[in-house]
Amino acid sequence: MDSIKVHNSLKPGGPVPFAPIEKGKVSWYACGPTVYDQSHLGHARNYVSTDIIRRILIHYFGFKVNFVMNFTDVDDKVRKRALATSIIIKARRQRLLDLEKQKQYTDAEILELGKAAFQAYAKSNLPKLLEGDGELDVNNYTQRRDAAYGHVLAGGALEGDGKPGDAEAKLKMHISNMTAGAVATSGNQVFKGADEILLPYLDSLYKETIDTSDQSIFTDLTRFMEGEFTDDMDALNVLRPDVVTRVTEYVPQIAKFVERIVEKGFAYEAEGSVYFDIGAFEKAGNTYARLRPESRNDKALQEEGEGSLSKSLGGKRGPGDFALWKKSKPGEPYWPSKWGNGRPGWHIECSVMASDVLGPRMDLHSGGIDLAFPHHDNELAQSEAYFCNHGHEHTWVNYFLHMGHLSISGSKMSKSLKNFQTIKDALASTYTPRSMRIVFLLGKWNDGVEISPDMRAQADTWESTVNNFFTNTKSLLVEAASTASAVNDNVKALSISDDKPREGPRADLEQAKKDVEGALTNSFDTPQAMRAIVELIRKANIHINAHKSDADLPAIEAIARWITRIVGILGLDANASPPYEGLGWASATATAAAASVDPSTAVQPYKVAYSAIYADAQALNLPSSETITNLISQSPDPEFDSLANAGVRDPEQLALPYLRAVSKLRDELRRLAPTTSPETKKSILTFSDRVRDFDLTNLGVYLDDRPDGQPSLIKFVPATELIAAREEKAAKDAEKARTKEEARRAREKAEEEKWAKAKLAPEDMFKGDDKFSEWDAEGMPTKMKDGSEVPKSQLKKLKKDWDRQKKAHSEYQAKFGGSAA
Repeated sequence: MDSIKVHNSLKPGGPVPFAPIEKGKVSWYACGPTVYDQSHLGHARNYVSTDIIRRILIHYFGFKVNFVMNFTDVDDKVRKRALATSIIIKARRQRLLDLEKQKQYTDAEILELGKAAFQAYAKSNLPKLLEGDGELDVNNYTQRRDAAYGHVLAGGALEGDGKPGDAEAKLKMHISNMTAGAVATSGNQVFKGADEILLPYLDSLYKETIDTSDQSIFTDLTRFMEGEFTDDMDALNVLRPDVVTRVTEYVPQIAKFVERIVEKGFAYEAEGSVYFDIGAFEKAGNTYARLRPESRNDKALQEEGEGSLSKSLGGKRGPGDFALWKKSKPGEPYWPSKWGNGRPGWHIECSVMASDVLGPRMDLHSGGIDLAFPHHDNELAQSEAYFCNHGHEHTWVNYFLHMGHLSISGSKMSKSLKNFQTIKDALASTYTPRSMRIVFLLGKWNDGVEISPDMRAQADTWESTVNNFFTNTKSLLVEAASTASAVNDNVKALSISDDKPREGPRADLEQAKKDVEGALTNSFDTPQAMRAIVELIRKANIHINAHKSDADLPAIEAIARWITRIVGILGLDANASPPYEGLGWASATATAAAASVDPSTAVQPYKVAYSAIYADAQALNLPSSETITNLISQSPDPEFDSLANAGVRDPEQLALPYLRAVSKLRDELRRLAPTTSPETKKSILTFSDRVRDFDLTNLGVYLDDRPDGQPSLIKFVPATELIAAREEKAAKDAEKARTKEEARRAREKAEEEKWAKAKLAPEDMFKGDDKFSEWDAEGMPTKMKDGSEVPKSQLKKLKKDWDRQKKAHSEYQAKFGGSAA
């Protein structure tokens, strides 16, 4: 653990040694979500990557981690660059819309409301739509939109020939809102389809009328969205925080924290709000903007951090001073304080909550890279101001970790730009929790990730490689053991801790362990670790293919178990638990069965399939076979009973006696098939395919047929995957058959047309052509319609056509008989 290095945003450059405050323990605060909407893939990138590092620290390096995360359940930061809707505004607008819908409007009045909102939205967000003669309305909207912004909608940049980015994404969002509003308004469906333009308009009219003493209009939204976020994280196999904090539960402590900073001379009150005094902080020997010093004078970022307060910043001493406490205006939530009714500034919440749980100093603080300035820089300043002694800087955070962005088409994925896919939608359509995590593992946690087909393909290939290796290793171990009980015993006994030399797969495993250790100690370099895993599998597969009869199975099993442990540590197996000592992905049914499922119940589907298959096999007209006679006479039940009595509860292990009996029977039938009559052979092969493709596939079992008389391998594969593969193959076979049939019909049609044309005697082929008036004895034209001679050049061509028809007609006569008549 002493060799761990980590990228620390407080110390730009390469990774630096990681030394926790207390040996073996890590204190960690992570900035949680602002819960006003559904979480998207950008959130998944942040929190899954954070979870990966946390799991590595706990389960690989053995640290005891105290992980604290907050929920921001009150805020008012309207991000001007992206126009993000805040909790306060979203909740207030929704309440206003609900109230508006209760009013008794005529259709004409609703239409006027929609038109006013339509024009107000354009004025605020798409001013070019207002240029030109006459007033903007839903009838001329499309024409004006295309004229003003068509080049952006077509993929161009706002200015010049540059690459589109956040500004273009924001513009497209506004255009999308306007288009929806135009459609809804023109159809007199303002309250059903024009919310995005109607909500800000209503807010501008009535926001000060809302009674915010009832804070449930805000907390109802945030508690619901907090639950939605938690469900998403559970679905992604993200460990829950050890401690969860919420801003609304810390307001009194926040007010006291701010009072202390004021008392120390690092903050001041102005017009009911309290600002952090950067000048006083730096004069006392402290450093401001330690994370992003180059951004300290970025006005846009400063305003983003201040939110709606930035519109009325009366009394500020310095342009960069930021709010610790904000005076609440009508329509905004408030709490009492010595400065009057107000609410916490955005940055102060994390300082207070993190310090309350972890104390004046912590090991790790993390969040998305977009929070570095001003949020994290301001957190550091106000926390260090609170804890410092004048003339001595205080270290509040030892290591700052910033997760890279997830981007799509060059723009950061965010709720505010509406260029996102929610986690729920992603998991319901294009991702599984494992495939999404693999995507993030293949990129460094502190680098940006661009969604692309190549990235998805790389992740899918990695997962398939690991899946196949686990499945093949299990199958080889099952085959190598004489009985299922032997497999169950040997699975624990097989190891490479014997005296054999470290060579071949044994040496490959030792090298892979060193490579993964080096990767994870080097700032949790998961891409390198992932490469080491697939490289180890590649070498193991080469060994297996080169040693079909004498593979080093203990070494192969040790490799599979080590990979199982690593993928478990990385959070790729939601059904597994530390210390991840299994082999392959843990199934949900196996996990549950270990605790409660009755063995007889678990094995019943396999037993039913075994009985049906053996009964159908005996109905076949089979030749005499001592092997088949013995198989039919030997029941798998005693072997199953032995396993159940020994405490085995894994459904796959319990099913092996019945599956092995079916596999042996099928192998013997396939061996006998060539020696039987054609009719019996066909019946046997059809039965064999049915067993493999339907009876066992439907149970999640695949029999991998091998050449040279080798027995089939029993592989446990999710039934959904096998059925999908079967249906895909059936679809391809059907398409192949359809194409073949279409080709046959085309050939038949061409053949019919050929003989229909050949049936005509060459002497008659030109006589129906009204261009000619006379013909010779062979039917060749001699005179044109006007009585003139047929030109020699034309006659030459006609003779070639005549000769071809004569040949074709001769072939027709030879094939079908008849005369030239």
